[in-house]
Amino acid sequence: MVKQIKDNGRLEVAMIGHWSSRFAEGARVTVYSDNGKTTRGTILTIKASGHTYNTEIESQPVTWEQLELRLDARVSNGDDVRAVGINVGDMVAIDTNAEFTDSGFVVSRHLDDKAGVAAVLAAVRALVTGKVSLPVDCKILFTIAEEVGHGAPHILDDDIAELVAVDNGTFAPGQNTSEYGVTIAMKDMSGPFDRKLNRHMLDLCEANGIEHSRDVFKFYRSDVAAGIEAGYDARGSLICFGLDASHGHERAHIDSFVAVGELLVAYLQSPLLGSDV
Repeated sequence: MVKQIKDNGRLEVAMIGHWSSRFAEGARVTVYSDNGKTTRGTILTIKASGHTYNTEIESQPVTWEQLELRLDARVSNGDDVRAVGINVGDMVAIDTNAEFTDSGFVVSRHLDDKAGVAAVLAAVRALVTGKVSLPVDCKILFTIAEEVGHGAPHILDDDIAELVAVDNGTFAPGQNTSEYGVTIAMKDMSGPFDRKLNRHMLDLCEANGIEHSRDVFKFYRSDVAAGIEAGYDARGSLICFGLDASHGHERAHIDSFVAVGELLVAYLQSPLLGSDV
């Protein structure tokens, strides 16, 4: 969001959630004002011109304070910016730059977790169009605050017995995430997930021929963790699509989205697990 309106007509921006300023440099953006107007712009380093700063552009630190937003508007000072209708606290949306390749990859910003939403909606559509009867009531929930530490607790009901979240799995050295299948998270930074529910997910993958793996995430927290930490007495599991360069210039494969959807379809048709561990 807009943190400060500078005297030179540029904007200082503040991060929401967790995103390195390294990936913001050069991003095209839209600023949303209170008056309903939108203004386009670009996030640049403060020293952006090689013809002006020469090698100084190479030595700038990677911090949000080193960036500024250049508006595509006739503004040269703070009063000009405010006259456009832009204020501190206005939201700044980063362009996705999405590309769908012939080889099945989706390259885009914000795949975490919009790709997960797509997989969930595809699974729900398959069940509805197929007129499949489910053994138990199922509630499909979407959160918009997981990245800032809130997530699921503010929308969960007290009668939830099993909570399954869909998020990204980090495809990177030292990880065991499947780039083209679904990954069952055994543990994230908040602690291990429910052993019996995770085993059930793995069994469903094996029974239905779904490509899968299992992984442990060290710097990662999900809606399931938020729900459990909030005190909900429910089994929890986290299933993931494979994602390269999470929170950066992300890339994932359509096969991984399909695998997540197939596992959800199988899971939603299965009965609740018993109370034994």
